[in-house]
Amino acid sequence: MKKSLLICIVSFALSASAFAQGILTASSFFKSVSEVYATIKDYEAEVEIKASKSTMSGHLSYKYPNLLRIDFTNPEEQVICFNGDLLTIYLPGSAAILNQSVDNSNNNGANLATAQGLSLLGRYYSPAYETGQEAVPLEEGSDEMVVNLILRRRNMSEAFSTIKMSVSPDTMLIRRIEAVTPQNETFSFDFKNYKLNSGISDQRFIYDPPTSANNYNNFLFSE
Repeated sequence: MKKSLLICIVSFALSASAFAQGILTASSFFKSVSEVYATIKDYEAEVEIKASKSTMSGHLSYKYPNLLRIDFTNPEEQVICFNGDLLTIYLPGSAAILNQSVDNSNNNGANLATAQGLSLLGRYYSPAYETGQEAVPLEEGSDEMVVNLILRRRNMSEAFSTIKMSVSPDTMLIRRIEAVTPQNETFSFDFKNYKLNSGISDQRFIYDPPTSANNYNNFLFSE
């Protein structure tokens, strides 16, 4: 009897250990994503941005540690470029160039998909699985499978109350980010067709907007 009980206990312990090894916590999964992005020196991707009722799309270029450029196809010819110190936005429809000196460029949705952005998220947000660690369709009717994380802010000062991050389980690259503000506004960023570590030159992040456009400096703090 004692021998049978001992065998049952050992068997249960081994089964529990095997089950535990198959569980990857949301924090561990998020850490794995961060580790992948820490190896990326530069990348290009097609990006689609949805905010309110508007949709924008274009080609994104990023280079470590904080160089970012988006050349839009919709709206056509619109450009967002950050060279590490200066944020420049060219709005062709308004013939306007918006310039802003920026101390930290990580407070925007596109830059969440970088090693620095993920580091900040890990510091100020708590990750959890939306439904579990198993991959699910990106959206209803989609064949593309992702793992969904929900990140909730740890304090009230963060710009987004929750961030939903959809990650490809095969590449561990971010496929979609949906960030919700305290005012219940949703900003969505889709990333497709990644091209990693191709050796992007710093020259790509030097943008010369049309001289015929009007310049507006420090627009974020203008009245």
